[in-house]
Amino acid sequence: MEKQSTRGENIYYRKDGRWEGRYAIGRKSNGRLKYGYIYGKTYQDVREKLLPLKQQSERMMELYGKSLMTYSEWIIQWKKEIRMSVKVSTFSDYCYKLSRYLLPHLGNTPMYQVTSERIQEIVDHYIDQRLSASSIQIIVCLLKKTLNDAKKQGLLYKNPCHAVQLPKRRTKKVRALTIEQQRTLLEIVDKNNDAKSQAVVLALNTGMRIGEIAALKWENVDFNKGIISIRQTCNRIQAIGNQKTIINYDEVKSAASHRIIPMNQKVQNLLKRLRKASDTDFVFSVGSKGCEPRVLTYHFHQLRKQAKLESIHFHQLRHTFATRCLEAKIGIASVSALLGHSSTKMTLDVYSDSMLEERVTAVYAIEALTD
Repeated sequence: MEKQSTRGENIYYRKDGRWEGRYAIGRKSNGRLKYGYIYGKTYQDVREKLLPLKQQSERMMELYGKSLMTYSEWIIQWKKEIRMSVKVSTFSDYCYKLSRYLLPHLGNTPMYQVTSERIQEIVDHYIDQRLSASSIQIIVCLLKKTLNDAKKQGLLYKNPCHAVQLPKRRTKKVRALTIEQQRTLLEIVDKNNDAKSQAVVLALNTGMRIGEIAALKWENVDFNKGIISIRQTCNRIQAIGNQKTIINYDEVKSAASHRIIPMNQKVQNLLKRLRKASDTDFVFSVGSKGCEPRVLTYHFHQLRKQAKLESIHFHQLRHTFATRCLEAKIGIASVSALLGHSSTKMTLDVYSDSMLEERVTAVYAIEALTD
């Protein structure tokens, strides 16, 4: 069979006897052209089919240029660009949320088709799936971040997330343990010989997060000055590139979380006792390694059950510490600093109900002034 000249037409004769034509449909994340393909029994068949596709492609390339790249292709490039500028735990979290919530809906969508209407459909889908308003807001916040960076590179004219209607997040009032519940729990801890149970005492007297307790090293405890320096946190994250999880030690999440906590006498006595029995770098350990949060959580729930406390989780120990501080008339700025909050507003939003007594006093004070 005589093969016709196809120079410059992107039409090729294949080994299987068919003719193949290709045409540009966009660009890959590395800038190279991405092609679509058509096939036919004869050169002429392919040539006739290819001409209108090429014309349409040229118009699309002229109109949308790099925006023909799909969202998943952009994310491949985006992850390479941000990987070294964020913490390992943050990058792992981004990867999980992208693969779990965004790429299944937007992965094959060209960037120019990532519109407010398309994003609103995704938000409405997750509302129907009963995903919490808080989770939806976090997902859209990540999407907005990826699209802002795409806009900087000329892939988008504007960020479509700004026009999306999100469900309102309801601020949950945190329930602290009552004084009686706290006493009951501490009585169980006193009867328990396992050192890991003492993490409960540390949380109730310092307000430390469980990840901060798990990552606490003896080098961060200064007995002479009576202070604990919060420098790092421990959590379990998904390993990049597979489904396994790994223990990750990293700096605390913000400048405010990087803080100093004074030790009361109970904490000093506890840590001195633990120090004498320890031969590792970590305050709480398993063998020669640090004790990850889920191990401390397991021990906490064993104690909770013995104390007959239902629906209580470890993080409530931190809230209990904050509540006891406010009940003791400690200023909101000091409580905020002890907790590592970024602002006193955040502390007030969470613990406003704990300050009811102060509001009652204020109301009666006003009444006394006007009588």
